[in-house]
Amino acid sequence: MLTADPGEVALYRGRRGRTPGLPVGQQAQVLRELAGEVRRSVVRMIDRAQMGHIGGDFSVADILATLFGGVLNVDPGDPRNATRDRFVLSKGHCAASLYATLAHCGFFPKSELETFMAPLSALNGHPNRTKVPGVETNTGPLGHGFPVAVGCAIAGKLSGQDWRTFVVLGDGELQEGSNWEAAMTASHHDLGNLTAIVDRNRFQQGAGTEETKSLEPLADKWTSFGWDVRETDGHDHAQLLQAFRPSDTGRPVAVIAHTIKGKGVSFMEDRVEWHHKVPSRDQVHAALEELSR
Repeated sequence: MLTADPGEVALYRGRRGRTPGLPVGQQAQVLRELAGEVRRSVVRMIDRAQMGHIGGDFSVADILATLFGGVLNVDPGDPRNATRDRFVLSKGHCAASLYATLAHCGFFPKSELETFMAPLSALNGHPNRTKVPGVETNTGPLGHGFPVAVGCAIAGKLSGQDWRTFVVLGDGELQEGSNWEAAMTASHHDLGNLTAIVDRNRFQQGAGTEETKSLEPLADKWTSFGWDVRETDGHDHAQLLQAFRPSDTGRPVAVIAHTIKGKGVSFMEDRVEWHHKVPSRDQVHAALEELSR
């Protein structure tokens, strides 16, 4: 199992958006820089491995940066602390973005990112909790991570703990019925300690979500299942910080984060083919240049 990088742990603790007294604007800037580091790392990882899901990695990068850099009560030096917040990446195929976020927050050395998808690497194509610190549960089969997160939230409520549970789902993933069973269960148990975040980039493998199986009216669906719904720009860190605030009703919170597939690289944005496409050498150089501006 990978272990924390002591130097990066100190940096992470010092720059977390949760640092008391840090103005929201400055906090958002720190998170924006973290998301930029994550995207540049993802480009290099996928280029080296020659496989990955770069479009979804980019759409979720700002969400992950905001959670790990400004919201989650987690310690990269003690990732299994019993009082930690729980985070589940239900859309596990976007593991590259999660790995890059964890590495840049000190959960393990950034040099390990060079092993992404390599034989015997801890950084598999889908997250593995026994190999990577900061990974709460193995995910990959869509529709599995959300029910696990509901179980975590139930456990926290039964034990009287005040830690929170967050789960990120792909919007195409919501076509899996198990998610709606989980949503109904969370509402029934008044899991105000649970926040579900939908990466609403409107694309899945091969086509748009609305072309494949329409999800709209998505906000109304969550509301009808008994959730408090918050819609936000999934690339605006200040808005995300506000959307991720604790429930003030005792009901679970659903954040619909409107995002752009391939966000940050102009020739990838809103293009369905970048769900599972590897950039050429020239495209890698162009992407890194754009992401460094």
